[in-house]
Amino acid sequence: MPWTDLATWIATVLLLGGLAILRRHWARLPRLEPDPPLPADPPAVCLCIPVRNEAVELPAALDSWLAQDYPALRIVVVDDGSTDGSTELLRTREAARPDRLRVIRNDTLPPGWLGKNHALDLASRQPEAEAADWLLFVDGDVQASPDLLRRAMAFALARPTDILALVPGVDAVGPAERVVLPLAASAFLLMVPPHQVPNPGHPAFCGVGGFTLVRRESYEATGGHAAAPLEAIDDMMLAWRMKRAGFVNRVAQGGPDLHLRMYHGLGELVRAMRKNAAALPAWWLLPAALPPLLAVVLAPVWLPFAGHPGMALLLWLLVPALAGDVQQRMTGRPMDLLWALWPLNAFVMAAGTAWAFADRLRGVNHWRGRDVRLR
Repeated sequence: MPWTDLATWIATVLLLGGLAILRRHWARLPRLEPDPPLPADPPAVCLCIPVRNEAVELPAALDSWLAQDYPALRIVVVDDGSTDGSTELLRTREAARPDRLRVIRNDTLPPGWLGKNHALDLASRQPEAEAADWLLFVDGDVQASPDLLRRAMAFALARPTDILALVPGVDAVGPAERVVLPLAASAFLLMVPPHQVPNPGHPAFCGVGGFTLVRRESYEATGGHAAAPLEAIDDMMLAWRMKRAGFVNRVAQGGPDLHLRMYHGLGELVRAMRKNAAALPAWWLLPAALPPLLAVVLAPVWLPFAGHPGMALLLWLLVPALAGDVQQRMTGRPMDLLWALWPLNAFVMAAGTAWAFADRLRGVNHWRGRDVRLR
């Protein structure tokens, strides 16, 4: 068999197999009940939000959490040295809702910490958090429907749970976001078998920056964020540590009632890939792993030149149709014609991964204007 035919079949099997697994995982992702009952005296929840220069998305996000109908909720926001107007927005809302919201300003990042991890650790040590039964970790750009926390708590209380992650819908606005983010969101669900996350005998685990609800005693028993202060993928690795310690991890669907605009434009997408790829445990394998991965993503482009135009067309159409269907259900938004340009993801991956590898060679993590030494 010529090597071109072998490459064709490998790329085809990987893409079609990935789509089949994605659909299987989507079908097994639990849903929250629409109007579940709560105990007469529901457990106290402290929502911990790290904020650093997020003035664009912060107002709508914070307002959605202030509007939650869950009665036993307090919110602690750590303003991590913002300079873009986020501080003023936070103070205005704190003055309007002192019964629910407290803002802490932090201008110093101790050595050996990433900013987000330090902010969440600081929030988790506040009186509101220490008095709570559960802690909820949410990024500063996430919006939720008013009943979301109540439904999530009912889900967690109805079955043994120590850490619950909700998968949000991803808002894609600009052209680059509309091409890249649906496939990236699908890739996350592809890698996490939701039905196996609660299984203590299976290695699958899940934490999500958009919504991770943890039992406070279980969080503290595993050291919280202080146990891995330089871990850039803090949400997933918190879930990994807790599951490894014997606590029960679960995942459920959050979107479209939970959603966020993660990045604004192509530049932020590449910088996000830079940060996340640099945090991979086997980052030194990036130069070897990237070419075959790019070859698979670009398969519809090179397959016609290998003598397989029909296979190229099939893959080109199937990926946005099947992955896009999942995204429609997760976001509540219609199909987007720009999803047909999905092979362009390869160039974002290449740029971000190359940048990430350079960062790791320098021994730094870079995000939101900060370089933090990793060694």
